Amino acid sequence: MTPFSRVYITHTAAFLPGDPVDNDGMDRFIGSINKMSGRIKNRILAENGIVSRHYAIDEQGKSLHSVASMGARVAEALLDKSSHPGFLAAATTGGDGAAPGLANLIQGELHLPPLETLSVSGICAASMGALNASAQAVESGSTASAIALASEFPSRLFKASRFRNRDADIDFDAHFLRWMLSDGAGGVTIENRPAKTGLSFKIKWIHQKSFSGDMPTCMQVGQSIGNALPGYLDYPTLAEAEKAGAFDLRQNIRMLPNLFDMGLHEYAQLVKDGHIDPSSIAWFLCHYSSERFKPLMAKLMEEAGIAIPAERWFSNLSSKGNTGSASIFIMLDEFFCTKAHSLKIGEQIFGFVPESGRFSVAYFLLEVVDASDLPAVASPTILPEPENLPAPPITDEGESGQIADMLQGLMSVWHEYRSQIFRTDLVRAIMAGSVTMEDYLAWMECWIPQVREGSLWMRRAVSSMTPQFRELATLVHTHASEEQLDWQVLYQDYLNAGGTLPAERLGRNPGGEALNAFMHAYASRPDPVGLLGGIYIIEGSGQRIVPTLLPKLKEHLGVSSSVLKFIEYHGENDQAHMLRWLNAVKMVAEIEPSAIAEIVKVAETVAALYLQQWRFAMPNTRSHIP
Repeated sequence: MTPFSRVYITHTAAFLPGDPVDNDGMDRFIGSINKMSGRIKNRILAENGIVSRHYAIDEQGKSLHSVASMGARVAEALLDKSSHPGFLAAATTGGDGAAPGLANLIQGELHLPPLETLSVSGICAASMGALNASAQAVESGSTASAIALASEFPSRLFKASRFRNRDADIDFDAHFLRWMLSDGAGGVTIENRPAKTGLSFKIKWIHQKSFSGDMPTCMQVGQSIGNALPGYLDYPTLAEAEKAGAFDLRQNIRMLPNLFDMGLHEYAQLVKDGHIDPSSIAWFLCHYSSERFKPLMAKLMEEAGIAIPAERWFSNLSSKGNTGSASIFIMLDEFFCTKAHSLKIGEQIFGFVPESGRFSVAYFLLEVVDASDLPAVASPTILPEPENLPAPPITDEGESGQIADMLQGLMSVWHEYRSQIFRTDLVRAIMAGSVTMEDYLAWMECWIPQVREGSLWMRRAVSSMTPQFRELATLVHTHASEEQLDWQVLYQDYLNAGGTLPAERLGRNPGGEALNAFMHAYASRPDPVGLLGGIYIIEGSGQRIVPTLLPKLKEHLGVSSSVLKFIEYHGENDQAHMLRWLNAVKMVAEIEPSAIAEIVKVAETVAALYLQQWRFAMPNTRSHIP
């Protein structure tokens, strides 16, 4: 996290090319490419909620602007409102050419005097990189003002002419973004004091974190699917690269739930660490690609005391579309223009920008100020040591506040556990496509006996509960009954995949043995309600991790659903299991509030043990896994 003491957003600007294009008019610009296009278009638009957007091409596909010219329009508007900056940062997913950088092209187009520049390449969160760098330049005193902007022109990649004469059919991942993304540019002026008149936004902090080491690429352009060549420049000719689909802007939508999961848990960690109090947020500017959110995750946010009421959210997705990295600046400009009259001094504005390229998240916290809020000192504020940070906010008094604290603690445990799971040899092999049937069978051989024991320790826990937890015992008993036969489904998958060992000869690996021993021992204790923490980790793995592995296993093993019925079942049903778990937690908190700390403690232990089971799941360490 980067804290700031004297950095202010004093002006905003946006440029949206051409007239708004409604949903019916999209075909005139980017066109249908096959019989699937219409059906895919209707499905995607129904989910994302976009009703109009802007294109920088005309109906014949001719470019009317460039990435650099749109960025220059924004910079020019910002220059009219302030003195010449000493720093210019410009972000984009795809420039007009491979080089030079966008910031230098904009500087050249406007014939600006010498200044420091930074060109940021990425996807949605590239804009936050430009904002952070500009803010740091001002905070350090190297310049009194800076400009941060982003410009995007994806429609050039969506023209129907680019999809003709292909060697293979156009798959859904290539279709998807054609109906999601549009063109535009936006930016802000950053200065070391508020604007002389009107309101400004003081930047309190910017927080960015990349999870690119955890999972493979989700969104990309420059590579074709199913080709071993690294990128478009490795083809004999660019024409062959285009024919192979290397210039398709693609997104693996099956991986997108992981981005929301990462963003939610990183946000929960910010709350837990005391960097933000959701109850103090006046407005929430969230860059998202679709109006459709996962109800379970929204429920967990609410129960954890970190939800921000819907009436405080601000988005212009429906009217301006998804303009990638430029979206947050275009959103901020519209927010500033439409809400300035009603904003109050001291109000806080929280922003969130996720990036699906290879998974990054970024956040910022702003405060509404006016010209009277001048910096008291010239030197930057030093972030206090961790032990001196303010305590995390408590949402309510009593049990509800304790539940929120517990859920924030569990989210912190899950956040670290999930990251480590995706670094294990097994999951890396699955995601990288190097997994073999031998690996899958070895995984099943140590997993089946663990699943078989699941209902046993649950029933033991039920028998250890006193009458005060009668309702909880009933819930756990119901869950145990559902889990009782799960291992048989998993064992049949194993046989269908070619496994030969009888069920009684299958044994848990060292991690599984440790996990099983702990669950049985803990279930034997009086009122073992702490096991709810373990269930959170175990069921969470099925609800959040397994759905990501399933399509990769199907793709790389080349097997039918008859080999993956157990994994499919858990991916579809663990959401209901998690809602049942949430009800159980509420019961425990009402009866014995002091037990919630124990639930987090058990979750930490189970996460550590379950991780070991994943680590020992491969028959041998495979050093060639990328």
